[in-house]
Amino acid sequence: MVRVLDLRFQGAERVIASFLLDSREGPVLIETGPESTYPRLVEALREEGVAPEEVRHVFVTHIHLDHAGAAWRLAEGGATVYVHPRGAPHLLDPSRLLASAERIYGPMLRPLWGELRGVPEERVRVLGDGEVVDLGGLRVQALETLGHASHHHAYLVDGALFAGDIAGVRIAPGPVLPPTPPPDIHLESWYASLDRVLALRPEALYLTHFGAYRDVEAHLLALRQALEDWAGWTLSRLKEGLSPEALTPRFEAYWREGLLRAGVDEAGVHLYELADPPFMNLQGLVRYWQKHHPEALA
Repeated sequence: MVRVLDLRFQGAERVIASFLLDSREGPVLIETGPESTYPRLVEALREEGVAPEEVRHVFVTHIHLDHAGAAWRLAEGGATVYVHPRGAPHLLDPSRLLASAERIYGPMLRPLWGELRGVPEERVRVLGDGEVVDLGGLRVQALETLGHASHHHAYLVDGALFAGDIAGVRIAPGPVLPPTPPPDIHLESWYASLDRVLALRPEALYLTHFGAYRDVEAHLLALRQALEDWAGWTLSRLKEGLSPEALTPRFEAYWREGLLRAGVDEAGVHLYELADPPFMNLQGLVRYWQKHHPEALA
């Protein structure tokens, strides 16, 4: 049984989740959320009858702060943290990750995401693509799913796919949207990852933002369409010669109009904004075109 723990990021429900599973080796956690929500994670665990120090195995899909920022806290309690090979160095030494986040968030970094410390080397276990961790019968398979980040795993457990960000952001009853922040967005890799997930035919997708969905094929096809639409919109505006600064309010309006058209109310728009800030989505898409396809901008 999967228990969805709502970390109530910035006091809001249904923005960031952590997932609790049982195994014969004790409680297992997939995603930790940011360190700023660690007190709520502890509270949610205790509500399920679990003390945080009982969690011995923690899987993070990637090392972005909203997914793995509290990993060091669980490691302090004795947990092993499982991660993609390219993410592991940033768990050990988060200085580059912090510097990048500071450029984006400035003085809001600490209020949003909390404190970040390194995880001791003996507490980090790197997983290769396809590798299975058997925790007394609970089998967790790591699947490399790039495109959102260059260090992203989804985890397959008995037909349930814990998808991190590769399967998008969806806050019911709203639509699925792609999280496209800098610096790693690569659309060709993302499309390949979606094809891989579709071929696996999982029974359910568990999204960190937010919750469980069983309409897997329709969800993933809608996400691909949204990626294509956003990327095409961004390319068209860049070819018009608009600067990223001039583009930002236009993209935010385009993003908002799409949600309102899908029937999302203002409260729902706020949740999507917390989970998937539009200004960051634009930054990632601009970087994608400039870095990977400069010829398309000519």
